Amino acid sequence: MNLAKFLSKRTPFFYGWLILGTSGSTQVVRNAAASLTLAVFMYPMAEDLGWSRTVLAGAVSVGGLASTFISPAIGWLIDRYGARTVLTSSIMILGISTFLTGWATVPIAFYITYGIGRIIFSSPVQIGSSVVVSRWFIKKRGRANGILTFCHSIGMTGFPLMASILIGIYGWQVAWHLLGVGVWVIALLPVFLFLAETPESVGLLPDGEDEFLQENETLKPDIAIEEVNWTLREALKTVALWQLALAGGLLFIIHSGTNTHMAAFFQDAGLTSNQAAAAVSLNAIFTGLGGLGWGWAIEKIKARYCYAMVAGLMSVCAILFSTADNVTEAWVYASLFGTALGGMLVVPSVAMADYFGRASLGTIRGFTEPFVSFSQAIGALLSGIIFDITGSYDYAFYTLSIVAMVAILLTITATVPIHKDTKKG
Repeated sequence: MNLAKFLSKRTPFFYGWLILGTSGSTQVVRNAAASLTLAVFMYPMAEDLGWSRTVLAGAVSVGGLASTFISPAIGWLIDRYGARTVLTSSIMILGISTFLTGWATVPIAFYITYGIGRIIFSSPVQIGSSVVVSRWFIKKRGRANGILTFCHSIGMTGFPLMASILIGIYGWQVAWHLLGVGVWVIALLPVFLFLAETPESVGLLPDGEDEFLQENETLKPDIAIEEVNWTLREALKTVALWQLALAGGLLFIIHSGTNTHMAAFFQDAGLTSNQAAAAVSLNAIFTGLGGLGWGWAIEKIKARYCYAMVAGLMSVCAILFSTADNVTEAWVYASLFGTALGGMLVVPSVAMADYFGRASLGTIRGFTEPFVSFSQAIGALLSGIIFDITGSYDYAFYTLSIVAMVAILLTITATVPIHKDTKKG
């Protein structure tokens, strides 16, 4: 049962905003499998089960690497069967896998249950939610994706907090069970009942700026949305696709290479564990706020310039981190880096939709997402290796700053490709 057709012309506001809220609920609950949520479970699980922290953290990398190979298929499934089907199935599986993690008392079981959740976190929810929002909004695509990132930030802050409270009351096993149920309560019914693939499928137009379409009416040429749609095969022949995909991967190297080690680095710099935890929290909060800001900016500034600005800010932050030696600097730099991460989550999604259109966006995003998941896996490892060799994170930050500079060059030169049909016109 889907209520989208019934509700779409009866809501007092553009139905796309309800689509955004529904998609946002999936961004909130994906954090059941976030590394920050696992961090809350790490101590009690290690103490109770006798596992090393390396064993626990390894599930994050395994799930991330697995999603590298699964993402292309997810993108195809979204275009073939719809984001509603993919997201509904994903939320159902995420709830089950999170619930079962509470019974995972041997490493192989934990790697299966949490690893499946991590795949859902990295691939179908990430791709599906942003694709459906980008299909409902064109002129307001930036702010819509910014709000979507803010929803992720809510989950990134809320799920670890809920986990901490539940562990304190019921223990880690029941906490996993309750988080799994929470996934279903928050997102399953909204996605199943309210999600629609495109505004045209329920008789509306993107952004809600025009009148309703009549039953079975097609778009008239004078009100059709001017957007060129590329197939994956066509997009692969453009230099811009490869530039955007590679740049996105490089930014996620910086993201995981910094965030994974942030708390440890600040403690090495002399902060207490609570002060370092506060820096991590500020990073998460400003990721959401930054997403809103970058969503507004990309509607005013060309996508490639916004992309380059995000990379530039990440480069500056990497250098600043190497100089942090007190609480104030740590909190300011963590907040600034969170602002950059908000752009990293918003700008690439909007750029792909702006450059290549809505029709095959799922397939195109499915192809480019492995650049992200693979980079997330190697970024944390890169910083860890540099630290082990040099005994300091300074050279890791210098390396990440250089990586960001390469991303600047790739993005600022990524001009919008011209489709063959446009040339004919």
